[in-house]
Amino acid sequence: MNKWALGDIEVTSILEQVASFDPIMDFFDDLTEEMLAPHRDWLTPGGLEPKTDRLVIPIQSYLLRTSHHTILIDTCVGCGKKFKWVPEWNNRDDDTYTRNLAAAGVSPADIDYVFCTHLHVDHVGWNTRLEDGRWVPTFPNAKYVFAKPEYDASAEHNSIVFRESVAPIVEAGQAEIVGMDFALNDEIWLEATTGHTAGHVAVNIASNGVRGAMSGDLIHSPLQCLHPDLSPSVDLDKIESAATRRRFLEQHAETATDILTAHFPLPSVGRLVRRDDAFWFEYRD
Repeated sequence: MNKWALGDIEVTSILEQVASFDPIMDFFDDLTEEMLAPHRDWLTPGGLEPKTDRLVIPIQSYLLRTSHHTILIDTCVGCGKKFKWVPEWNNRDDDTYTRNLAAAGVSPADIDYVFCTHLHVDHVGWNTRLEDGRWVPTFPNAKYVFAKPEYDASAEHNSIVFRESVAPIVEAGQAEIVGMDFALNDEIWLEATTGHTAGHVAVNIASNGVRGAMSGDLIHSPLQCLHPDLSPSVDLDKIESAATRRRFLEQHAETATDILTAHFPLPSVGRLVRRDDAFWFEYRD
């Protein structure tokens, strides 16, 4: 369990799993072997399986404890969720996530807010749990914050992810559907980072002059710091996501901002520095 202070805010990574994912050449369909070859050594094995060339990605939430609130950013895959496209995510049945949450000293009832960077299966799964055959909010006292463009697009698509992990939150009266510039207070606020999805947001954090930003799926691999125009095949708009990513990298490079990533190899948190016309991710100790 990784834990650190960001000003007066205590931040803890709540890990659900470290998973083997798509082959890197399939996930980044514009990636070439020439681009990848210089980086194999440092990507392997934490971010790339050496024999299969599959990406290795953690699935995790970030727990924030401020003086006022206990907050989760994203909620991983969850249990019992139907997602046949990734076998490791389909119909999971384990208590790793809830055990790790308890080990951090937090129960589901303690969570005041759940912020969702976007509404993909590996970021909203623990929004709900199965109880007597019904999906109910896992965090009974929390308000769940969804950016309106993201919610609207997901509701229109009406996928099984929406039906299992989002709609029950609305039905329970626990959803806050907000603008993409929503601010909880002067410590926690959203920033539009569209491209991966229609309403993707980053979550900004500030306390006592110290800054952080949880990037969600704006960026999946540290390889994209070196190649900001490299967009995954799962992005809704690859051109827009590349422009958004470069803008985010430019904004935070050479600053003291801690970047909390969803899927970079553990410990997944670091700072951005410039490298020629691109960037490098320096992991936090």
